[in-house]
Amino acid sequence: MNFKGNHILSVNQFDRDAIEKVFNVAHQMLPYAKRKKRTTVLDGAILGNLFFEPSTRTRVSFGTAFNLLGGEVRETTGLSNSALAKGESLYDTARVLSGYSDIIAMRHPDSGSVAEFAEGSRIPVINGGDGANEHPTQALLDLYTIQKELLSHGSSIDGMHIVMIGDLKYGRTVHSLSKLLCLFNNVRFTLISPKELAMPTSIIDAIENAGHQCKITDQFEGIVDADICYQTRIQEERFPSQEEANQYRGKFRLNQQIYTKHFQSKTVIMHPLPRDSRVEANELDNDLNLNPNLAIFRQTDNGVLVRMALFAMTLGVENIVTQFDREVLWHVNSLQPNDHRIISK
Repeated sequence: MNFKGNHILSVNQFDRDAIEKVFNVAHQMLPYAKRKKRTTVLDGAILGNLFFEPSTRTRVSFGTAFNLLGGEVRETTGLSNSALAKGESLYDTARVLSGYSDIIAMRHPDSGSVAEFAEGSRIPVINGGDGANEHPTQALLDLYTIQKELLSHGSSIDGMHIVMIGDLKYGRTVHSLSKLLCLFNNVRFTLISPKELAMPTSIIDAIENAGHQCKITDQFEGIVDADICYQTRIQEERFPSQEEANQYRGKFRLNQQIYTKHFQSKTVIMHPLPRDSRVEANELDNDLNLNPNLAIFRQTDNGVLVRMALFAMTLGVENIVTQFDREVLWHVNSLQPNDHRIISK
């Protein structure tokens, strides 16, 4: 895969070699993310951060990643605040805004919208999530986290067992992650969801056609010998009505008691965030916050590294980042002791 000057729209663009290249560059970004040093390799470059759907982590993570490489960020948020609300096409928006930036990160509520936007763009576009379709950078950071977490237990992605729980129908993160996992060997999938929110048939077919085992169920059953537990949020914004979404809120909750009953003591807990902490949902209970296997905040930290890598590779500067190193002059707080897996390869 050639990254330089090209769009990143789908995980289907990646093979294992491309993934490994991204992860190697991401690891090189650790000193900058930890503020051990800084770089100005993208000094003068501009990121157009276009988020036409609500976002906190992804939007800020993209902006932070670009800033850490020395670049500047220009943002627009919400459909109602853009010319799209006045009837402008995605193509026209792309033609205009690609003249203002060097690279664009975009999120939009409609499936296929980012690819449509990219057709009109004169600069690289990175998909930050398009409806229920895909979220390639989230899948890459999830895979990067899985690799690092399993390595700390002396295992690898090949041969692992992953349990995916919750809204698997509308959850674009599990769609993209499953596609990437198809590139590996002998992965076991257990998919737990209400029947109405089951993983799309196309994804299940991809898993099985890649030679992986796939178990589908609507309940926790006995002890699950999982390496990874990937919990998802009910994607209420994608349901036909709020009333329908409410039927499924809180169906699958994970707390310390349930974790101890059904999972191994080393099972890693992941979630793409935000986790719904409202009483009626409480997807991941706060009593898991001190569980050392809760990796949700390591995921978000790893997301900055992966997005830094993608920016550097897409703009063709991944091999010269260190030539523009500078000293960090401000006070930097150290990481908490239980965050050690963020910074180990």
